[in-house]
Amino acid sequence: MTIYFYKINHEYGCFSNFSPHGFVLDGQYWNTSEHYFQAQKFVGTENEEQIRLTISPMEAAKMGRDRSKPIREDWEEIKNEVMRKAVLKKFTTHKDIQNILLSTKDNMIIEKTSNDYYWGCGKDGSGKNMLGKILMEVRDLIRNSNK
Repeated sequence: MTIYFYKINHEYGCFSNFSPHGFVLDGQYWNTSEHYFQAQKFVGTENEEQIRLTISPMEAAKMGRDRSKPIREDWEEIKNEVMRKAVLKKFTTHKDIQNILLSTKDNMIIEKTSNDYYWGCGKDGSGKNMLGKILMEVRDLIRNSNK
């Protein structure tokens, strides 16, 4: 069985970076994993704090994708690790969604989005599905740490 997710109000919506499951990471509180991820593009600048404090994950995403502000030079090399760190913290902070993640057993998890071929599967399913892969990695890490 393959598990698809995208919208936060649908089944498995807690897998979305927009789900309202905040956490403390790097000494700061983050409303969502989207807030954390987008802010890390601007670490050590005022943009990082502006993104952290924004109300919605959609606004955080919009600010993080604004290329009029320079992002850190190593972003392409570290973005997967930043996402992994945020997703792991989110699911170790909230036992309720951790249980949902663990309930997926060894099933494939796919972010079903038509416009993202990196984090999701893309319109035709040929995308890299990196967020799904990271969720499966985090699931394995949590499962192995609970043994």
